[in-house]
Amino acid sequence: MSKVKHCALVLGGHVNGYSIIRELFECGLRDIALFDQGKSIASKSNKVTYYRKIDNSIDTLKNEILFLKNSCEKIVIFPTNDLQIEQLNEIYFDISNFCYIPFNHKTVMKSLDKTYQYQCCAEIGVPFPQTIIAVSHDDLRKISTMDFPVLVKPVKRDDLKINIFRNMYIKDIEGFNKKYESLANAISQGVKLMISEVIPGDDTNIYAYVAYRSKKGEILNEWIGKKLNQYPGNFGVFSSACNDAPEIVAEQGRKLVNHMNLMGICEPEFRYDPRDKKYKLMEINLRSMMWHRLGNLCGVNIQYTQYQDAIGRHAENQLQILDKKRHFIFMTHEILNLIFRRGYWKFFKHNLFSSKVREFAVYCPGDIKPFLYSIYFLIISLGGRCLKALKTK
Repeated sequence: MSKVKHCALVLGGHVNGYSIIRELFECGLRDIALFDQGKSIASKSNKVTYYRKIDNSIDTLKNEILFLKNSCEKIVIFPTNDLQIEQLNEIYFDISNFCYIPFNHKTVMKSLDKTYQYQCCAEIGVPFPQTIIAVSHDDLRKISTMDFPVLVKPVKRDDLKINIFRNMYIKDIEGFNKKYESLANAISQGVKLMISEVIPGDDTNIYAYVAYRSKKGEILNEWIGKKLNQYPGNFGVFSSACNDAPEIVAEQGRKLVNHMNLMGICEPEFRYDPRDKKYKLMEINLRSMMWHRLGNLCGVNIQYTQYQDAIGRHAENQLQILDKKRHFIFMTHEILNLIFRRGYWKFFKHNLFSSKVREFAVYCPGDIKPFLYSIYFLIISLGGRCLKALKTK
């Protein structure tokens, strides 16, 4: 990359990273850098000007950003996972004079903590699930007092740093007893666990509010949406999504991001509880997620809004297109769900064919290599799942 005034730096080349790159490119930006750990779909994109394969150490990240400074006066950073946010926070004062780092440095670590997120919900009257926090083996035994099933998650994304589970579904007390050793091992490693009631329903009742909030405390753009399905199963990640959500999701989302004084791209995610007809917070993500290109396709350029704000340009307020139904689909996950998830055909058919307007997460006619690489990943995933199934027989 020759010396430029501004550039965007995307950290991570999975679907969320590639979606950021596509949006910025479509909005006219050509100076786009990508750092990832290799073997990513975005690393194959012709929209990337500067690419570096890095490991996940904080020193490597810092040194590569300092090196990129030789080619760019102002770097606008787009993280795509929580570990990157934590690392950027640690090197904040080493790079903040020439980088736009998209979060509130004073509160970001607290804001990543789901315990604090639920505390804020209680303070402003946003519904959240019945929850206990486990920091000791005695706390773990309190699970037996809860109504099953329950979902157990690390309070922070510790699974990105050590070998533990991302989430664990426990159906009943027998399941708890079987999984106690794994839970106790996490506690022994210093992991704080959040144990929450499982809200009834499948993965079709998850909604989100997505916003960019400036460092002046203004929400410059926002949109709402719904996940149609996840992979794998009810507690996985995005498979398909649509631009259909009630206004209460936006109202609760705004209250949270303002109350917590969040900055940058943030996404409070809610699950609808049919028992009391409330939308209950599941978690708040402080970065771009895999399905956030949906907002771009519905007229709201959240990523470009961050870029414009970061370099001091006026970011135009955009209204989300809600009157035309749009489906955003990650075919790799849809195919895996169809093959391995019993009864998924009805969801597959709905996600692909019930909307006249549908967009695919990776397919781009002018940038075909990421799509071809995603097919390779699908084959690898299929082989891994089949081998795992054979071993369990």
